[in-house]
Amino acid sequence: MEEDPECKAVTRVNRGSRSPTLEDLGISHSDLTYDNKFVCSLPGMLMLGEIVCGLLVWTLLGGTEYLQVPALVWVMFVSVLCWVLTVSLFVLHLTTVYTKIPHVPWSTLGLCFNSCATVLYMTAAVINAISVPQAVRGRYYYTSWIASTVFAFLVVVCYAANSYVSYKSRRSKSDDA
Repeated sequence: MEEDPECKAVTRVNRGSRSPTLEDLGISHSDLTYDNKFVCSLPGMLMLGEIVCGLLVWTLLGGTEYLQVPALVWVMFVSVLCWVLTVSLFVLHLTTVYTKIPHVPWSTLGLCFNSCATVLYMTAAVINAISVPQAVRGRYYYTSWIASTVFAFLVVVCYAANSYVSYKSRRSKSDDA
């Protein structure tokens, strides 16, 4: 009866004093790489702006009594949803996972996502601005609502700029085809 090669590798490693390596366990290294150039590119910097400002929008609102104003629930929903999706796309680009999934039209996906996020965040920013006067002046959440409104409009600018960059990228790729 012949022993499984993977079991031999584990047995051989267990007898020694060193930790098993990936090769000993029959696992290959991942092809994922860190793309440090993406962070320095215009889309990467815009995504970082969206992530930071979007985080500030929902944390500034989340620390207040925003449930007293039903319209702010929409602002919270949009800001958290867009933030989670933007972080996910950022990680996909940063680790170059998107290159491993070639059947997804990434430039079209980026254009659609950024355009939709621009429209959704614009409605949220306007609702946030309209809701500020409903806060009692002098209360701690009054300034939080004002700050979240400012950051919401900054996120709108970032998503709109990223939409334009995505449009130019998609257009240049369709011109090459």
